[in-house]
Amino acid sequence: MSRIQHSKKKQSIPGFGLTMGLSTLYLSLLVLIPLSLVFIYSARLGWTAFWNDVTDPRVVASYKLSFLTAFSAALVNLVFGLLFAWVLSRYTFPLKRIVDGLVDLPFALPTAVAGITLTTLYSEKGWIGKWLPFDVSFTPIGITLALIFVGLPFVVRMVQPVLQNFEHEVEEASASLGATPFQTFRRVIFPQLLPAALSGFSLAFARSLGEYGSVVFIAGNMPFKTEIAPLMIMTKLEQFDYPAATAIAVVMLVISFALILLINLIQWWSRIRYASH
Repeated sequence: MSRIQHSKKKQSIPGFGLTMGLSTLYLSLLVLIPLSLVFIYSARLGWTAFWNDVTDPRVVASYKLSFLTAFSAALVNLVFGLLFAWVLSRYTFPLKRIVDGLVDLPFALPTAVAGITLTTLYSEKGWIGKWLPFDVSFTPIGITLALIFVGLPFVVRMVQPVLQNFEHEVEEASASLGATPFQTFRRVIFPQLLPAALSGFSLAFARSLGEYGSVVFIAGNMPFKTEIAPLMIMTKLEQFDYPAATAIAVVMLVISFALILLINLIQWWSRIRYASH
């Protein structure tokens, strides 16, 4: 009987060779080959020209702004994403389904529309901006705000399923042993949330680094002040300077990959650490 079931199971799904081959082909066509072309085009510059392009003071300023605002936005989304996920998973309130659906709005809304809307709201004469004691539009603060908008769903949707599947009996057992609510959260709930939260953080960070549409309107694109790296790439492309554009893209790609790898290593370490306890 077991042999019959094993035979049916083997026939019900494709073999490893076929699925692995199709997955590799798909990954190569959509990811590996396009990324390799970025390095190939940038290599046409030669080392001296490549170095001059990627270390141009205006380009370096765009690197700093892009990474600083993306990291800041991802940190804010990490905190408030956890809060949103907690509320949506643990409480019942009127219009909960609508609020839950609004979290995914940045996925569906065109980024250009989001940028124009945020710029209008937070300009000096905007509905919100006119009441603020500092400028938001055309400043790094405005860029960070736009990146928070596009990155929030990543953290919420990564953490929410973990909270929904969490066994409440574990929390009750912790409370019955005399733990305070804060101790229960820190020692029981948070270790389970940390890997998902770090995954959401890395996704929000990566999404923010490549964001263009929602940022270009609210940034103002002032050299050395509010120019982001994706805008510098677009500027080079408009000038038909494709090698220089790919050179900037290579630097962004390498640094982004290194940072995301570091975040994944921290995530792996956290799983190993808390699993051993």
